[in-house]
Amino acid sequence: MSTPMIEMRDVQKYFKVSKGLFKTSNEQVKAVDHITLSVEEGEIVGLVGESGSGKTTLARVLLSLTKMTGGEAVIDGVNLGKATHRDMDKLHREIAVVFQDPASNLNPRETMESSIMRPMVIHGVPRSKAKEKAREVLQMVKMDLKYLDSFPHQLSGGQLQRIAIARALALSPKIMILDEPTSALDVSVQAQILNLLLDLQEEMHLTYIIITHDLNVIKYISDKIAVMYLGQLVEFGPAEVVGNRPSHPYTKGLMDAAPILDPRDRGKEKEIMKGDPGSLIDLKAGCRFYARCRYATDECKEKDPENVILAPGHQVACVHPLNIE
Repeated sequence: MSTPMIEMRDVQKYFKVSKGLFKTSNEQVKAVDHITLSVEEGEIVGLVGESGSGKTTLARVLLSLTKMTGGEAVIDGVNLGKATHRDMDKLHREIAVVFQDPASNLNPRETMESSIMRPMVIHGVPRSKAKEKAREVLQMVKMDLKYLDSFPHQLSGGQLQRIAIARALALSPKIMILDEPTSALDVSVQAQILNLLLDLQEEMHLTYIIITHDLNVIKYISDKIAVMYLGQLVEFGPAEVVGNRPSHPYTKGLMDAAPILDPRDRGKEKEIMKGDPGSLIDLKAGCRFYARCRYATDECKEKDPENVILAPGHQVACVHPLNIE
C-alpha cells in the first residue's frame, strides 16, 4: 500500500483567548480539534463547512503558516513537527497555494512576468531559467505570452486567477491548496478555471485540497469530500457517496442548502438547517451539532461521537449515522 501524500493524525490548533492588552485567559478557541485525515497522491479532496469551521486554519497548518498545538502532520514523508530547515525548504517548493482574490496577492507595480518569476528567484533559480519557466507555465494555463508584460489592473478576474495558478506551478509543486479559487469569478469563467485545474491535475498528477463554500463545485471536481464542523471532521469519503447520500446530519444539511441545478430535481424535499454554529470557546460535552440536529437524542448530548467506518474510505463521526444499509 502506498504512503499517503498528506497524513494528519490527531492534529490540533488552539488559540488562547485574550482578555485585554496584556492578559490571557485559560479559555481556548479550538479552531482545529483532533483531525485525522489521509490524502493519497493524485487525489482531489474538497474541504467544506460553514464559516468558522476551521477549514482555512487547517490549510494554514499544512502550509506551515501556523504551528500545530498538538498531533502530527506528515507531508510527502516530512513530519512538520520534526522538520529541519532543509525539509521545510523542500516542502515550500512542493506545496503551492492559490487564494480567493488573486488581485490582492499580486504586486500592482509588477508585471505578470515578474510576479510569476518571484517565487523561483526567492528559491535561488537563475533569472534566465525563471524567465523561461514563466513562459512555460503561462502557456500551461492557456494564456498568450503577450500577457507577461501586463500589469494586474489590465487583466480580468479570470485572467488574474490563471496568473495565480501559473505562479503556483512555477516551482513544479506536488500539492496545491486552493482557497475559494472560483468564488470571485463569473459562472462561465468558473467553469473554465475548474476544467483548467482538472487538466493540470491529470497532466502533472497533482494532489489538490480545495476549500470552497460552493458545494456544486466540490461535487464536480473532487474525488473525496471532507466535512468540518466547529473544528472537527464530521464526515470524509468518496464525493459521490458524501455528496449524494451523506451519513452525517450536518453534511445532509449542507448538501440540501446547495442550489439545485437540474430542473428535474427541483421538487425534491430538502431539510434546511436552523440556527447558528455557535462558539468555539464555550464547547459543551457531546456532539457539537446536537442543538441543530433534528435526529439528536439524549445520547448525542452526553456522548462525544467517535469515528465510525461505514465502508472502506468512508468515515463519519456520529452516534446515529444516516443512510446505513
